[in-house]
Amino acid sequence: MERGGTWDKGKGCDTFGPVGPWLVTTDEIADPQRLDLWLDVNGRRMQSGNTSTMVFGCAEIVSYVSRFMTLMPGDIIANGTPPGVGMGKKPDAIYLKPGDVMTLGIEGLGIQRQEVREWSASRERRP
Repeated sequence: MERGGTWDKGKGCDTFGPVGPWLVTTDEIADPQRLDLWLDVNGRRMQSGNTSTMVFGCAEIVSYVSRFMTLMPGDIIANGTPPGVGMGKKPDAIYLKPGDVMTLGIEGLGIQRQEVREWSASRERRP
């Protein structure tokens, strides 16, 4: 929450928001506004949703972002998360810790698995 919240910092730093190793083309997804998505932490379902509940639809987001920057094939617009964010859990927030395993998926796009690792100054990239 330091310096104005997490929304941009949570998606834009180096090593954040891993994607791939492949992307799909528009002919492989019939309707991007009807995809189930989910996130498990250590085998426990923490987030579950569907792109049909997005505040702004995919087409509207692409149109809006296109007003400010040139989009190229393969560009990714990180735009939100389904209900169940750990910071909002009641009565106590749940935060990731080293060793936690996240498994996440989007219908038709695939599944990813990541393990949380402790930050190390020796891993920091230097200019």
